[in-house]
Amino acid sequence: MLNIVLFGPPGAGKGTQSEKLIEKYNLVHLSTGDIFRANIKQNTELGILAKSYMDKGQLVPDEVTIRMLESEVNKNPSSKGFIFDGFPRTQAQAEALDILLKSKSTSITMMLALEVEETELKKRLLLRGKESGRADDQNPEVIQKRIDVYNNETFPVKDYFTAQGKYKGVNGIGEISEIFNSLCQKIDSGK
Repeated sequence: MLNIVLFGPPGAGKGTQSEKLIEKYNLVHLSTGDIFRANIKQNTELGILAKSYMDKGQLVPDEVTIRMLESEVNKNPSSKGFIFDGFPRTQAQAEALDILLKSKSTSITMMLALEVEETELKKRLLLRGKESGRADDQNPEVIQKRIDVYNNETFPVKDYFTAQGKYKGVNGIGEISEIFNSLCQKIDSGK
């Protein structure tokens, strides 16, 4: 089973690249952002709770995130693998993900990281906000808060997977196809 954590700051291109990786490797896409938005749209109890944190640019608490994610994993018992997009965001989530996957007799294959400079991230997010209408991508203060939260709370997850020998970094600036090819090289050499 090929299980990939697609890692990087907000605006690094995780959504764009995950679509291409899913198609090539026949993986199930588990985007916490998409899962949150679906739960919010359906007004589930977890969705309402998640929205209260997201609206402030804060991370959704681990317990809420993990419960949503486990539900999605359980919906795909015959999957060839998963691509985790936007998860884990904390070491506690990384540990919980390891436990969840171990209970399914599998594990994370690698963490693929899109590495992008902060000034580029801000430009991308503001542009995405204009194009998509996402409120969290239209406010420079919320964008900065999201980047700060990533740097302070999420970036340290890199150390967790580096210690396991599973971290693979890729330059996230350039043509989408070039970045995709770099990601595929990391996957194909690391299986």
